[in-house]
Amino acid sequence: MQTNTKLLIVLISLLFSKSLTAQTTKTTSGNPIVEGWYADPEGVILNKEFWVFPTFSAKYKDQVFLDAFSSKDMVNWTKYPRIIDTSAVKWANKAMWAPSIVKKDNKYFLFFSANDIQSSERKGFGANNPDKDDKIGGIGIGVASRPEGPYKDYLGKPLINQFYNKAQPIDQYVFQDKDKQYYIMYGGWGRCNIAKLNKDFTALVPYENGDLVKEITPKGYVEGPTMFIRKGKYYLMWSEGGWTNGTYKVAYGVSDNVFGPFEKKSTILVADEAVATGAGHHSVINIPNTDEWYIVYHRRPIPNLDRDHRVVCIDRMYFNEDDSIKDIKMTFEGVKKVKLK
Repeated sequence: MQTNTKLLIVLISLLFSKSLTAQTTKTTSGNPIVEGWYADPEGVILNKEFWVFPTFSAKYKDQVFLDAFSSKDMVNWTKYPRIIDTSAVKWANKAMWAPSIVKKDNKYFLFFSANDIQSSERKGFGANNPDKDDKIGGIGIGVASRPEGPYKDYLGKPLINQFYNKAQPIDQYVFQDKDKQYYIMYGGWGRCNIAKLNKDFTALVPYENGDLVKEITPKGYVEGPTMFIRKGKYYLMWSEGGWTNGTYKVAYGVSDNVFGPFEKKSTILVADEAVATGAGHHSVINIPNTDEWYIVYHRRPIPNLDRDHRVVCIDRMYFNEDDSIKDIKMTFEGVKKVKLK
């Protein structure tokens, strides 16, 4: 018995040693950066660590939770499973996706979409008829004291559960402007809206004309908006094509303010038959106090055998001298180690 126990300890020690050696000797992230089917990744820096919050890519009925991943160097990643699920969000029953996270007042607010509602003929929250479960859903919020959760339902209902400007309430991205005002931009079905968030993220703040949202849809927009500021310019990026196939791609426009107009500049991330297809629904990471940029996105491996076979990848994003974004080259190598100061 003692011999078996000693042998087990030796085997565990060897496996642990090999794991440490692999992390030490690994020089690039590789693409995909993590194992498993994931999509719609939100890449951020929190507490001097890199974090990725993706959609679990599966049939809608199985998309009932979200995982998260962290890294100190963008190469070695740690998984945090089920940071939130439908047991914590009573109004959600399927299709939890497209997380967007914000740290505010030492709390972490995880915005997500749920239920994939399809009808604009709605009675609002509370009209949850089991026979008509497409009548409730939209964009909700989880809250936690740590990035890895666990998250609980912040509002007990969706923040946005109506169709404004014919935009399906999905694919949200939360953005803080230079004046510290937080905005939420979102929208499927080829429409993009932007709304002001109040200080505690419990409601939308009406604009001067009384509207809760403004439409900022650029030409070619399908879904998946994200935004960043560089050299005083506002870059709005979005996905085009069909998310279920290889036509998915990323385009962008530039404006002087958060409301646009955002005239399409170009398409910068497209299928590469030598690497992958269906690249899109991305986010962007900027290393603080540098002009070093990364794009975090999902793509479809070749051959692609299933609608939900998508993986999360990271590649460098570069700019031209005129501040336009260069076409992005997808790689299998991924990115080199990055240390945050």
